[in-house]
Amino acid sequence: MTKIPVGILGATGMVGQRLVELLADHPWFEVAHLASTDRSVGRPYREACRWRLPSPTPFSVQNIPVSPLDPALAPGLVFSALPGDVAGPIEEEYAKAGHAVCTNASAHRMDGDVPLLIPEVNSGHTALIHAQRKRRGSGGFIAANANCLTAELVLALKPLSEAFGLRKVHGVTFQAVSGSGYPGVPSWDILGNIIPWIAGEEEKVEIEPLKLLGTLKGDRIEPAALTLSAQCNRVPVRDGHCACVSVGLECAATAEEAMKVLEGFRPSKEVTGLPGTPEAPILLHRDMDRPQPVLDADGGRGMAVSVGRVRPCPIFHVKFFVVGHNTVRGAAGGAIHNAELLAAQGWLGA
Repeated sequence: MTKIPVGILGATGMVGQRLVELLADHPWFEVAHLASTDRSVGRPYREACRWRLPSPTPFSVQNIPVSPLDPALAPGLVFSALPGDVAGPIEEEYAKAGHAVCTNASAHRMDGDVPLLIPEVNSGHTALIHAQRKRRGSGGFIAANANCLTAELVLALKPLSEAFGLRKVHGVTFQAVSGSGYPGVPSWDILGNIIPWIAGEEEKVEIEPLKLLGTLKGDRIEPAALTLSAQCNRVPVRDGHCACVSVGLECAATAEEAMKVLEGFRPSKEVTGLPGTPEAPILLHRDMDRPQPVLDADGGRGMAVSVGRVRPCPIFHVKFFVVGHNTVRGAAGGAIHNAELLAAQGWLGA
């Protein structure tokens, strides 16, 4: 298989670096283009990027010069790791120019014709691309991955929704500092502390699952009939978002029944065949002190979510604890997984 050349917008930031790392040995994609702000333009990536990941900068990208953000210079598929405050119009410019844009930013997630994707959850929502292409009059489009916490939460909710139906979800989150990028939260504020507010986070966690778990009706998504309440907190953990979740079901279920459904969840054959799909998307833990971010965030190469402490809830039906890797499944890995789905379905180059 000839690898598909890809570009990364915002390549020097933390999500951009994670994209570079995960794409270095990808069987389908090859990094051919790195773009960033004017400050980095013209310099080789090894000099322009202050690499912050434990692994070394992949040799294959070290000498690629950083380009300006110009659609004319980019290959047909680009990953956007741009900051949320600038991503919207830049991604729209690339899509208008005919590019497939897999974005990690929030700017277009709730646009009516932009698929918000988790391949194991709603792979059929890519059909929205037809309406998007018609609106633009070009082959370009935008596909978004979910908020980092939303991605792991919805992956855990999907099998419960299929088996029992969902009515209400309440979640209290404990979110790692890497979710705020680099340099992130000042050490004075976060060390030995919990910050009970993350700008815009609760709104995303309460709204995005309705689209992800919604039903495709022609060229729109009918939101899931589900009520969510979220309380989001920043905690002094490096990687791995966590949440305590209580779920109200349409059909009552015991904790054991819920665990069997979670443990047995497998995606469609189409999604199972993607390189980024873990063998078991949900890793169930029965030890009462698991999962933990240090021990379990890397499950399934960071693409699985770990669920434990599944037990009866005296207010709703079932409650549990979930952990996921926020910069892999919840960011760069999720965007790459979406691109794999798009490639498998024939959207790239179509």
